[in-house]
Amino acid sequence: MADDHHHTNPDHLLTEPAELADNSQNKETNPGNMSLGAQTGDEIASPPNGGGGTGGGGYAVTTAAAPPTAPAQVDPNAKAVYDVVNSEIGVSTLLNRLKQSIASAKEFALFLKKRSTLEEEHSNGLRKLCRVTSESIRRPDHRHGSFLQSYDQITAIHERMADNGAQFAISLHQMHEDLLDVAANIERGRKHWKTTGLSAEQRVADTEAAMRKSKAKYDSLAEDYDRVRTGDRQSGKIFGIKGPKSAQQHEEDLLRKVQAADADYASKVQNAQAQRQELLSKLRPEAVKSLDELIKECDSGLTLQMQKFASFNEKLLLSNGLNVSPLKGSEQGSQPRSLREVVYAIDNEKDLSGYISSFASKVAPRIADIKYERNHVLNASQPTASLPQRQSDPPSSFASRQGPPQLSGGPPPTHQAHQSQQFSQGPPPASNMHERSFSQGPAMPQYGSMGAPNRGPAPISTFNSSSISSGGPPQINTLPFQTSHSPPPSFPQQQQQPPPNTYSQPPINANGGGNLPPLKPVFGLSLQQLFERDGSAVPMVLYQCIQAVDLFGLELEGIYRISGTASHITKLRAMFDNDASKVDFRNPENFMHDVNSVAGLLKQFLRDLPDPLLTSEHYDGFIEAAKNDDEIVRRDSLHAIINSLPDPNYATLRALTLHLNRVQEASAANRMNVSNIAIVFGPTLMGANTGPNIQDAGWQVRVIDTILQNTYQIFDDD
Repeated sequence: MADDHHHTNPDHLLTEPAELADNSQNKETNPGNMSLGAQTGDEIASPPNGGGGTGGGGYAVTTAAAPPTAPAQVDPNAKAVYDVVNSEIGVSTLLNRLKQSIASAKEFALFLKKRSTLEEEHSNGLRKLCRVTSESIRRPDHRHGSFLQSYDQITAIHERMADNGAQFAISLHQMHEDLLDVAANIERGRKHWKTTGLSAEQRVADTEAAMRKSKAKYDSLAEDYDRVRTGDRQSGKIFGIKGPKSAQQHEEDLLRKVQAADADYASKVQNAQAQRQELLSKLRPEAVKSLDELIKECDSGLTLQMQKFASFNEKLLLSNGLNVSPLKGSEQGSQPRSLREVVYAIDNEKDLSGYISSFASKVAPRIADIKYERNHVLNASQPTASLPQRQSDPPSSFASRQGPPQLSGGPPPTHQAHQSQQFSQGPPPASNMHERSFSQGPAMPQYGSMGAPNRGPAPISTFNSSSISSGGPPQINTLPFQTSHSPPPSFPQQQQQPPPNTYSQPPINANGGGNLPPLKPVFGLSLQQLFERDGSAVPMVLYQCIQAVDLFGLELEGIYRISGTASHITKLRAMFDNDASKVDFRNPENFMHDVNSVAGLLKQFLRDLPDPLLTSEHYDGFIEAAKNDDEIVRRDSLHAIINSLPDPNYATLRALTLHLNRVQEASAANRMNVSNIAIVFGPTLMGANTGPNIQDAGWQVRVIDTILQNTYQIFDDD
């Protein structure tokens, strides 16, 4: 039996609650009861006709006693069951049913073994992780103080969870062995009763076949004798072995054969009757009863192990839950802290102050103020000589030959010269003008090659629109935020002169991009900072990534879901931080033919934004809009909030949404439908990776899902 091993009680988790342990022992107090469930009852054995189990070998119908207040339940199939098991096919039917029970028990035992192996590997891996990270975090190059104390408690919680998992794996392995023992024992019983029961049935069938054959011979001889006796003779003489026979001799021979056949037939009938009587009264009932008991034992053992499996799963989850968040008792001091409390106990200010103050003893004493003291020798030898002019001091007429001062219109510095050069990769033309409906913010002028769409009429007097190139990004000092540094009207040509061969160098290749210095950082800067520096409302890194995915990744299965290679992403990031204008992803060699890394780079850029793309300011508005059940109201609410976003955010969101719409249109090949894309980009665009906003994960996904479902209602597709 599967539950003979339970008295050693190996099935309790290390940290399971006491009440669960008591319940698990109560379920195992009767190891001999293999009936389904926890109820006990009387076994009533009687044929469905109401007989007392006579020599016909009735089938024992087992029913569990119902509670005293409930009427006894009658099996509606009892009569049919009785007829089947007491027929010639009864033994074979029960053998097939027992075979199914054994196969099911073995299959569940195999499941328990594999699950035990997984839990053991997870437990060992968790222990190893806790040990390695605990040793590493204590090194001098890591933080100490409250952070180290909280980290130790975090690893302790995980170690207790690993112990629970290990105990759970041991219990599952024990259940696997018990179930295999039950299946093996029942398999041996099945083989025995298969030989015994089927051989008895076969013997009766062979005896009855011999009886029918003897009766056919007996009837044939009797008919021949009757024809001879009544005078229905054939003409001519009958020849025998010793010569011709007379009619009387032939009749006598037939009579002797009929009498012999009659005696043989009678004996075979008696033998068949005896065999059948033995089968019906003894052999078949024994086989049926034994097979029925084996089936019930196998099914009950399997059900018991499945009930234990369900109970152990509940104990494991409850124990891990109590480790992560213990129940609060009356005595607060004796209760362990929850994982949330441990994390929130980290005091960054205190740790920083303590670390810096630990170096107070190493501070060197302050020296006296630095001042110039002229040597008295020079004072004595040159009493009337004036101080020589330094070479770094320009002559008084230098400024008049160099043109206007830098602050009022001089040539732009090197980093500004890049802004006046059009991108060689061919960004969208500046003639694509769009309007935002439900505009709630001040309008901005057009943004050149990747400018933000207009949401209303732009004030013409803000800047000189004729200075903006129609085929590239805005020129230096032509944007609204640069009006305070615009040069005087007398130097317009100097402002529009392109820098000498700024982009004549070949595009940066990713094979050497890992060691490039961050000359013009892109990652970690806000969209407004990038816009003010580069003059492009849609950052070049986003534009290049979208271009690469559109060209090479729309039909790639799992795009944006499958992570790229970390080393490739690092190299690509270094390329953009060096100079984004020199990167060209139209050539797949520039990103090592790894489109998944390009998609990962795009998501990394959005995650690294100081303020999320949909902005923290409008976060609550987006969540409240997503909670509207009416699709039209939800769409219009989100549309109104999107129109109120800052211009760089609006332009970037528009470019990204139109691109993701193209991705989902190819979902038949890439398996990335609107729902999958929303799950990937919801936290990324809403910026809720940490903090209390994690509870809004479902609403974040709904925001992105609604935007993608209504792409062309919110944005135009020019």
